[in-house]
Order: sequence, then C-alpha cells, then structure tokens
Amino acid sequence: MNQRHLASSNTRRARGVLATLAATLAFTGLGALCALPSSAHADALDNIAKSGTVRIGVFEDYPPFGSIGPDMKPMGYDIDVANLIGKALNAKVELVQVTGDNRMAYLADHKADMLLSVGQTPEREKVIDFSQPYAPYYLAVFGPKALPVKSAADLAGKSISVARGTLEDLSVSKIAPPTATIKRFDDPNGAISAFLSGQVQLMVVGNDVGATILARHPANDPEQKFSLFSSPDHVGLNKNEPRLKQKVDETIAKARKDGTMNAISQKWLRAPLPADL
Repeated sequence: MNQRHLASSNTRRARGVLATLAATLAFTGLGALCALPSSAHADALDNIAKSGTVRIGVFEDYPPFGSIGPDMKPMGYDIDVANLIGKALNAKVELVQVTGDNRMAYLADHKADMLLSVGQTPEREKVIDFSQPYAPYYLAVFGPKALPVKSAADLAGKSISVARGTLEDLSVSKIAPPTATIKRFDDPNGAISAFLSGQVQLMVVGNDVGATILARHPANDPEQKFSLFSSPDHVGLNKNEPRLKQKVDETIAKARKDGTMNAISQKWLRAPLPADL
C-alpha cells in the first residue's frame, strides 16, 4: 500500500479506513508480519551466528575424503575443509554423517547447513547452489614410477585394468591406442587387485581411490600418470542463501591463495591442487 499517496488524499473516509485496517492488523499480529520486507527474515548465516554451530554434511565411508580414524574420530580431506569453514564462520563444527541417498534431503530439511563432496550437475543446479570448487575429483591412469607414461599415446602396447562398463572404462576406451590392451573386471576391486598383483601394467581409477592405493601399497611404487575425466567437488548449499555462499566462497578462495588448500590436497590426495581447479 502506497503511504505517500494516502497522505495526500483529502478524504477523511480514506484515512479512517486506513486507521481501522492498521488497528485490526496490529491486533491480529498480522501488521508486524506485513511490515517486514521479504529480505528481513533470518537467513542461514544469521542462524549459524546465533547458534554458534555450523552443521556440515560429510561422508564417513569415503576415504580419503572422509572416514573414521584409529581414534574413532572422523578424518579426511572433507573433515579438514569443514574445520576450515567452521573457523571462518567463528562457529563450532557439527559433522552430520550423510549417505548418497539422504544428503540432499538433509540439506533441504535443514538438518545440515551445507554438504561437502558435491559434484555439480545441471539437475542439481535446479535445487541447490554450489560454492566454487574446493577439491579435485577426476579419473586418472596410475602405474609404477618406473613405467614412462605421460599421455594417451604412451598407452600403446600397455595393459590397463578397469571396472567393466564404468566411466573409467568408457573414458580410457575413447583415448587408448589400438595396441593397448584393456582388461575389464566385474568391479573396481578386481581391477585394483589385477594391478597390484602385476597382471596388468596400469589401472584407471578415481583420484580418491588412487590416493588410498598410493598410501597403502608403497612397495608397488605407484604414481598418477595423467588425468582423464574431471568433475571437481563443491560445497552444496540451499538456494537463496547468498550471504552464506559468499562467505564459503571467500573461505575457499583464501585457502587456495595462501596454500592451505594445497596442503590439504597433498596430505590426503598425495597430489598438489590442480592449477585449473
């Protein structure tokens, strides 16, 4: 309702109706509600500041991004990033254990203020917002350091293990030279076992799996040769929370600039943060 227009009206009746309406709204409690602009509601950042706690959804069965350590406490790349965000928000971090099936519902129901390890897709963009990327996720070719492989051309004459019908299979099949031998297994464990036992020279897995293998099997002297398909991880947030998104983006940008995020990548993925992330 335009108050300036009403003030210029010369009819007492209009003023009387306005006064009556205002009194009625005030009595019912609707006046205060109507007087609030839509942007005045408390948003997620306000709620975090008020409670002093930020709830961050993480996987606890997804090493090296998230797992339970020997001390029975969560550890991993995402745990370090969660603590980084909590510090930036001056809030205590409450880790919310999620699964692939329930985590979007947890975010929508405000059981979590944000989610980690979220890949950005057109479908998800319709329902949630994304921070800038904070962690690399990609498929890569892994093999022993002694084997010189730097590009797809170097796969010529080599044997490579993959899980049949997976994105790994599709990605390497597209770029492998005709003389490369791709050995397909029923599941990722079969492909990994074939590499570790020497049945094949190379394997194609995600960088998360590769990092775990590098840490657990030093005798095989494996290393990442080159990457294939890339789909980096983002922080997932509810729509219409621009202040919280901006704060998370600023935290990630600062951590990348000062080397903190690179140190986390080196610690858990055993590889530097990609320059083009």
